Amino acid sequence: MVKVSFNSALAHKDEKKDVETLIPEDDKDPEAALVEGRVFVCGVKYREEDYMAREDDDILVNLPYQMRKLEESVRVLEKEQVALINVPVPEFQDTDPAEIIHDFQRRLTAYLDLNLNKCYVIPLNTSVVMPPKDLLELLENIKMGSYLPQSYLLHEEMVVTERLHHVDQLGFFIFNLCRGKDTFKLQRRDRILGMQKREALNCFKIRHFESHHVMETSICEL
Repeated sequence: MVKVSFNSALAHKDEKKDVETLIPEDDKDPEAALVEGRVFVCGVKYREEDYMAREDDDILVNLPYQMRKLEESVRVLEKEQVALINVPVPEFQDTDPAEIIHDFQRRLTAYLDLNLNKCYVIPLNTSVVMPPKDLLELLENIKMGSYLPQSYLLHEEMVVTERLHHVDQLGFFIFNLCRGKDTFKLQRRDRILGMQKREALNCFKIRHFESHHVMETSICEL
């Protein structure tokens, strides 16, 4: 159910531009050579069900479902323990395009919502994000046709808690993603004491793929 194309030389200009927006052209230094890794372009078909991701790996299920497709490009830097994901404008109207960084050395995830031009940072959830080595192996197996997962949709909900003013302290990759943009700290909604599930919040959604399933991340403002 997943189609992956592979281009190590980044021959397509549009694809190169999409990923390299994570490292501004006028800021490249020796570290910026790290982004010259391999890129996988994924088209994922998944079952749209009402699953909820939790940090303890519990999953709630609610049927029925329908099939959807998500496309993204993934760059895996195994040595640096970083995955860089670009989600273009989706085929459905209720989610946003985004650039995402999972930094396993810093143990942080950053989302750049391309509609809002804002960054959101949260501790990395290793229960739903595969380590770069495992993600690289998954993408290579998909490319070779030895593993074709039937994916499904998980949901996670985040709430903006405060503004971050020192993005330079968040590591090289997140700094280059969020520099010059309004940047905010996130917390999982189910970990905020006193917040009721029924409370109305201003939310937007990003759907992305970095494991055996598609994740819908809802980011909400109090």
